[in-house]
Amino acid sequence: MSPQTGPLAGFGEADTFAIDYVKEYFAKNPISVGGVPYNVEIIVKDAASDSTKAGQAAADLINNDGVDIVMAAGTPDITNPVADACEANSTPCITAIAPWQSYVAGRSKGDMTAKFQWTYHFFWGLEDIAAVYTDMWNQVPTNKKVGGLYPNDSDGQAVSGAFPVLVKEAGYTVAFPPLYPNGTQDFTAQINYFKQQNDEILTGVPIPPDFTTFWKQAKQQGYSPKIASIAKAILFPSSVEALGDLGQNLSSEIWWSPEWPTKSSLTGISAKEFAAAYTAKTGKQWTQPLGFVESLFEVAANAVATAGSTDKAAVAKALSTLKTDTLVGNVGWSPTASPTTPTPNVAKTPIAGGQWRLTAGGLFKYELLVVSNALAKSQGIDIPLTGKMEPMPAS
Repeated sequence: MSPQTGPLAGFGEADTFAIDYVKEYFAKNPISVGGVPYNVEIIVKDAASDSTKAGQAAADLINNDGVDIVMAAGTPDITNPVADACEANSTPCITAIAPWQSYVAGRSKGDMTAKFQWTYHFFWGLEDIAAVYTDMWNQVPTNKKVGGLYPNDSDGQAVSGAFPVLVKEAGYTVAFPPLYPNGTQDFTAQINYFKQQNDEILTGVPIPPDFTTFWKQAKQQGYSPKIASIAKAILFPSSVEALGDLGQNLSSEIWWSPEWPTKSSLTGISAKEFAAAYTAKTGKQWTQPLGFVESLFEVAANAVATAGSTDKAAVAKALSTLKTDTLVGNVGWSPTASPTTPTPNVAKTPIAGGQWRLTAGGLFKYELLVVSNALAKSQGIDIPLTGKMEPMPAS
């Protein structure tokens, strides 16, 4: 389950390739369950970037298709309703690509201690993105005043509440105008706010089409911050290319790239090889969700094999203590809290910081350089730097 159409479609752009890849693998390598080979059937549903449709499709998979496991990825708008449907229908669920705070709080009316029996998630948290962003920001001299562009959705609510506190210790002050509805067409009020505040740094978590609208209007209205670190909206090459040359030196988090020193536990393919295979097959530039979609299947296969059964309760129990090395790094859950398992249902994965650069006659218009790896190193994964943080071009 992922958003393959609608404003969040960038999160599902690589799904077809990744799913075809694992289908080919499972056709030749059935999962061994208690010594018996089991064929794998994969049913794909488009959540259409709609929370209601995502939840309904998940329930349909469980009640009509009779699936053993449900997987979903692509922002809390998709992961949360899918996970809720699985919890309500006693079905194991594995999700990714949503900050863990948005996943937990968004499903529990803000209760960060909430526990779930059937649903497990892997991704990073807001504390991680704060560490990565401040590491990037420290590389460029600024007045440390940060403007926040936050929508009134699960991500915007979670990030606007936590992020200012998380970066304050590093000396950065975040202020932001009222949260705006997704689909806003006129950002004049927000732009004027940032200009009046003299915010030399811009951050936020808008959906891709909204940031395209905002950024073009900001340039037209004379707002040019020294740094713009934007989550969610500029993760994908297609989103940055939509800005023309205005994407130069925009920065963001990197949750997976060809630079990851990782391999698939299913096929042994490396991150670099997997990204190259995607480009060779599709003609498109690698995109971050690619590694996570494949890793969902790694986790599911290992959970079933560990359970030694397709019984739903047995699979859910296996997930609760599962530890698997995947294309995105180690994924492991534990009933007791640790730096990588902040809650029993969450496994944290590594994250780095990146900056988009225009290429000089390269295969693609932009390339995403790794400019911050300190946090990843502290998490036990050595991701090589491929560039240095630079300020935004002056208007």
